[in-house]
Amino acid sequence: MAAGRNGRTVRDLRRANRTAVLQRLYFDGPLSRFELGPATGLSSGSISNVVADLVADGLVEEAGSVDSDGGRPRTLLRVVPASGHMIGVDVGETRVRVELFDLTLTELARTERPLTGQRYDVDVITGHIGDGIAEVLRTAGLAPERLLGVGIGVPGIVERTEDRGAVVHGQTIGWDAVPLETLLRAGGHLPDGVPCFIDNGAKTLGQAEMWFGAGRGAGNAVVVLFGSGVGACLVTPEVERGRAVEWGHLTVRVRGRRCRCGALGCLEAYAGAESLLARWREEGGRPPGGTDEETALTAMLAAAYPPEGTAADPVALAVLEETAEYLGAGLSDLINLFQPERILIGGWAGLQLGARFLPAVRRHATAYALRHPAERVTVELGRLGPDAVTVGAAILPLADFFARGGRPAAPVPEARPPAWQTALEERRP
Repeated sequence: MAAGRNGRTVRDLRRANRTAVLQRLYFDGPLSRFELGPATGLSSGSISNVVADLVADGLVEEAGSVDSDGGRPRTLLRVVPASGHMIGVDVGETRVRVELFDLTLTELARTERPLTGQRYDVDVITGHIGDGIAEVLRTAGLAPERLLGVGIGVPGIVERTEDRGAVVHGQTIGWDAVPLETLLRAGGHLPDGVPCFIDNGAKTLGQAEMWFGAGRGAGNAVVVLFGSGVGACLVTPEVERGRAVEWGHLTVRVRGRRCRCGALGCLEAYAGAESLLARWREEGGRPPGGTDEETALTAMLAAAYPPEGTAADPVALAVLEETAEYLGAGLSDLINLFQPERILIGGWAGLQLGARFLPAVRRHATAYALRHPAERVTVELGRLGPDAVTVGAAILPLADFFARGGRPAAPVPEARPPAWQTALEERRP
């Protein structure tokens, strides 16, 4: 197909026009054809052609009408919710959560698998993901071929390779170059032919908050994931979909506590929920035994901030107040480095501590940061709750779908065993 002067083909132009219309209807719809013109910058003729294509593909439908100024009523258009489905997976610190969504990110089914004992054993994690995917599809009565893709948020750095797909470097959880995508396909844990998108969990959290949560409308933001450990996602005009930042492994204290990554003095060794509870125990506190981190942190909060008329646990209170200062100091680094408009705090621990923590964290962040950028940033809690990572993971295939102009990705070839394994089996009697 011939390319224009800028190298774009007619097919590229059609795809870009479909993407523009779909996204405007998705985020701002229902809209009329008349409103879509200014919103997308396309001519009325282009709008008519694109809308006709999208309606014929079953992606867009009429949604009533509105009166116009003296003319005929204008027909409103919206995205068809059932025209696509995505699965989002959160490989979290206490559980693997799997959710099925329609195209408008309405939840259709969910399941969770608690992580205990050897919680980050790769075989355990891949099994939980596969079982969870099968369960939500079965619950919703949805055929796998109707999926646009499966998105997975994981702890660690994600590298995309030609031969092994997504490879996860998760030093804090003992994952050394784990070819997660290859393992999922080889083990039959992903539906045949369905695309898989894997990214850092803090980044998927940031994606969700920027699209649908407290970050919407901001051009420059940092979204913080505060759970057992801590991480962050940077979103700027240059990095529109966000970049994971290993914020938890900034050094905040020389020759300090040993972090689970192996280094000394990391922010995570002081501000993560796992270390917070350990410090309470080391200082003489008594976290409840035999419970998960979320339950233990709830108990710590109750001990530090008891009902009126009841004495507070001074150890729990002191550890929490110190943690707020460490978090504030860590946020000041983000403020000085990136000068964001907003900092949003999410993750199960961040949401659990938020109501009590936020004023102190803001105060310390302002005290440690340079005055000029500190005066221009707001520090707030995320709005999407504990499902934010899962929603963000589901956005990965959705964003790919939009980038393709509303056309599904080509089916992924069926996983094949490596050549050495095939040759070995052929030599067997």
